[in-house]
Amino acid sequence: MTRTEAASLEQGIVLPEPSPTLPDGAAGILGMHSVWFKPAALCLFLLMGLSNPLPAQNTRAEGYRGIWFTLGQFSAYGDKYSGGLGTYTSSHVPVAIYSKAAHKTFFVYGGTTQKDQKHLQIMISYYDHHSKRVPKPVIVYDKAGVNDPHDNASLAMDDQGYIWVFVSGRNTSRMGIIFKSREPYAIHSFDKVLETEMTYPQPWWFNGKGFLFLFTRYTRGRELYWSTSTDGLRWATAQKLAGMGGHYQVSNMWNGKLVTVFNYHPGGNVDKRTNLYAVQTTDMGNTWTTIDGRLISTPLQRIQHPALIRDFEKEGKLVYLNDLNFDEAGNPVILAVVSRDFKPGPGGDPREWVILHHTARGWHYQTVTTSTHNYDMGSLYIHKNNWRIVGPTDAGPQLYGTGGEMVMWESRNAGKSWRKKRLLTENSQRNHAYARRPVSAHPDFYAFWADGNTDSLSESVLYFCNKKGNKVWKLPYTMQKDMEKPVLLKNELQSGNYKTPF
Repeated sequence: MTRTEAASLEQGIVLPEPSPTLPDGAAGILGMHSVWFKPAALCLFLLMGLSNPLPAQNTRAEGYRGIWFTLGQFSAYGDKYSGGLGTYTSSHVPVAIYSKAAHKTFFVYGGTTQKDQKHLQIMISYYDHHSKRVPKPVIVYDKAGVNDPHDNASLAMDDQGYIWVFVSGRNTSRMGIIFKSREPYAIHSFDKVLETEMTYPQPWWFNGKGFLFLFTRYTRGRELYWSTSTDGLRWATAQKLAGMGGHYQVSNMWNGKLVTVFNYHPGGNVDKRTNLYAVQTTDMGNTWTTIDGRLISTPLQRIQHPALIRDFEKEGKLVYLNDLNFDEAGNPVILAVVSRDFKPGPGGDPREWVILHHTARGWHYQTVTTSTHNYDMGSLYIHKNNWRIVGPTDAGPQLYGTGGEMVMWESRNAGKSWRKKRLLTENSQRNHAYARRPVSAHPDFYAFWADGNTDSLSESVLYFCNKKGNKVWKLPYTMQKDMEKPVLLKNELQSGNYKTPF
């Protein structure tokens, strides 16, 4: 299959027999009415200085191979975080989007070149819900010489179906880059739009209005900024949202409202991250308010601020943000892990998975479960009163490493009480980590994550599950064809006989 044919498959187009074609508008310039043309005409076309008649397409990888990483900050129980981090971090939002128009779930991840290598490539692909297949992933950008998944990407889609990939930079040493697909709902070719200073990109597209883009700059610590653009090409000057020494944030949008939730870093120290703050905007960042509607000025600079929703610093607890979602009325619901020590190991226990839900009576706080690591990251799903969490809450083979065994939790009373619904993985050889929620998640591609040995360099496989949690698929590590079905690893978890074959 040629690249042109593969690109057409992305859009559901059936091609005629291959023939030479011209770029848009060129046929009119040359006075041609057919896709067939003579060599002399091609020479004339090239001499006129027009673009290549077959525009360059991005390279495709040979399979789905996640990046492996170690931070190198070791203590008695291993590295602060390490392993398969292709879907890292929780501050890269969103990383997957379901498109009803294309009936595909598009996703980005941090990939690598070959088994057991640490060469970061920014990958994009999709799951075709019609054919139940995935194509060979496309390399949007090769981070040559970089092995750090802090440089992973986020994803956006505009109201015309163009796909935008926001590749994270790292401080000022590596700039962030924005790419746009050349065609709607297609991943075969991307153009660089902008290179700028930004880390932890969180782009949100508002239909009819454009982008409201949240990101981080390392000005006085990891400070929060935002910018807007009507078309993704021309951007307003960045404005600072919060600067209290540093922050990590997660964000989400609901019916024209964007909410961001963030912690703060006392003295700029990320190992002391604590407290929770929440602000919102309904007018593309022209004004910001607290969740209960009080107007605030930006940037936020006071620790004791009206936007503070829980003073974890007073409780002596650290806060690791996982996800943000909304109840049926549009009230924000936060998922976080709290602990008492930044180092891995039992000294920080209990590492509690907590829900903070805003209602008319204020913020409701509920503990869901506990796990073994601060970076056991999961995602929150809300379907009326039926709420779910997918995350690595069970201990994995690398006990005190990042992640563990994936579990689906369920609440049938809007988060007031929780039960373990299903194990998604069991008896694994490598820890599973960073379960991510697609925007408008389709029941057949509900959560997306990667695995990896947290103690030593390993391959990293990518997975996804369905909404029921009774099926888990592995994305093919090596592909023989241009389109292949993911490998169904398990059916009906409750059998108790499932073993991860890796």
